[in-house]
Amino acid sequence: MNYHIRIEGHLDLQWADWFDGLLITHEASGDTLLSGPVVDQAALYGLLCKVRDLGITLISVARVELGQGDESC
Repeated sequence: MNYHIRIEGHLDLQWADWFDGLLITHEASGDTLLSGPVVDQAALYGLLCKVRDLGITLISVARVELGQGDESC
């Protein structure tokens, strides 16, 4: 499955490897979109724990089907 995880603020691009290679996109709104494939629910939970551990505000999590305007996956 592919996911979009939106967080508050601009996350430095150096964190890409720590977030399992998800694409980091800085949005004009000042938020960051993490996007890409996540192998299962356990991996998704692990990513969300990383967001929590960094003290970053989570805005949204959405599963995205390929072909629904998700150019990053």
